[in-house]
Amino acid sequence: MAAECPSRDVLRRLTGRWGMLVLRALAGGPHRFSALRNRIRGVSERMLAQTLQGLEADGMVLRRDFQTVPPHVEYSLTPLGQEAALRVGALLDWIEDSLPQIAHGWARA
Repeated sequence: MAAECPSRDVLRRLTGRWGMLVLRALAGGPHRFSALRNRIRGVSERMLAQTLQGLEADGMVLRRDFQTVPPHVEYSLTPLGQEAALRVGALLDWIEDSLPQIAHGWARA
């Protein structure tokens, strides 16, 4: 719970809107950047790139550059990323399952 704990940076990258969706998308297998962007509607190129870089720095995403022209880069989950995706996936599933109850609270607010 310490303000200076490095886990806060990991938590921010992992549980932010885009981090969770990237993990969910990559749980299905490797994707190229454009395929990820098409799958995760609403994310800008800049935000997707930053999210991927952060998750890569945390050891959860592997970036594979095929060194071709035109460039071919593919992203996949590392074993650590696969574990995180399972845990994040459980939370995303709970949100989707509970959405009617959650939305009921919105109506009362």
